[in-house]
Amino acid sequence: MDSAAPIWSRGKILGAGTTATVSMATDSDTGRTFAVKSSPLSESSLLQREREFHSTISSPHIISYLGYDVTYENGRSLYNIFLEYADGGSVSDKIQREGTPGLDESDVRCYTRGILKALSYMHSIGIAHCDVKGKNLLIETDGFIKIADLGCAKRVAGVGGDDKSSSSIGGTPAFMAPEVVRGENQGLEADIWAVGCTVIEMVTGKLPWSEMDGLFTTMNRIGFSDNLPKFPNSISEEGRDFLEKCLRRNPEKRWTSKELLQHPFVSETGVANISHHRSPKCVLDQDLWLSDDEYDENDIENEEEEEVDMQYLDPVDRIQILSGGICCRISNDAGDDDDEEWIAVRCWS
Repeated sequence: MDSAAPIWSRGKILGAGTTATVSMATDSDTGRTFAVKSSPLSESSLLQREREFHSTISSPHIISYLGYDVTYENGRSLYNIFLEYADGGSVSDKIQREGTPGLDESDVRCYTRGILKALSYMHSIGIAHCDVKGKNLLIETDGFIKIADLGCAKRVAGVGGDDKSSSSIGGTPAFMAPEVVRGENQGLEADIWAVGCTVIEMVTGKLPWSEMDGLFTTMNRIGFSDNLPKFPNSISEEGRDFLEKCLRRNPEKRWTSKELLQHPFVSETGVANISHHRSPKCVLDQDLWLSDDEYDENDIENEEEEEVDMQYLDPVDRIQILSGGICCRISNDAGDDDDEEWIAVRCWS
């Protein structure tokens, strides 16, 4: 356990999955509020893996890791990690509150710059996030954006990492790059594709590929065609050019996070005069996760560990796996009724 782990008390449940529960927590000495993510000790390998990534990362653009401990509660041992609590909710929460056609482009520019700041740091130390999307982007009260959820993160071989299997994949199908769907690789370049998809989500208020009919058809289109997700009609020319730099089917031709930070769409000059002030519109502006009075069990992410070697699967089997066949972390990740078929998929090697 961390020597600096606080003496704390558990509050209400904010969300739950098959192997982990997220609760509010309060430091008994200081009264500080934070989030605690807990799993039964005997089933905590995934949570321990997530903690290892958090403990090696320090960036103002990534949700902070505050420590961990093991407690004995209600007759069982629990493994707990402590994380910063962002009270502005997620980008997806904001999209749902404000409705279509999505967020103002000024907000999209600011948030995208924040995403790239986080990824630029992670990529510089050889870590790919592997699940960039609106739900994993948290907003502080002042509008500052932070990236969260390192459950799919991986170290990338050749960039200071020690990834042992380029065929292991994770993430959410709607945001997966073509090479990930094909089971070839999930490296830093796949995060850049997901950034482009996330911009589309923010601008339109819908998931990328939402116009497609059926998940299986969509995954086939992502992995085995020349198509790109549909660019929003309402986005500026700078935004369209930014998307073109992210959403290149050849991963070697995508811009890096460092290069994208210099793009006019998100450059410091381009967003310097945009206000980060956000006025609360309802009490939900203080929520990060759905409260125990509000969440629907269909929105809970169920986590199970599964080994899937994508390298030896034919395209049809691979798409079936990504569509929810045997992949390990599956949940409804819909932004509206049209997206009910989308699921989040997590796989580990």
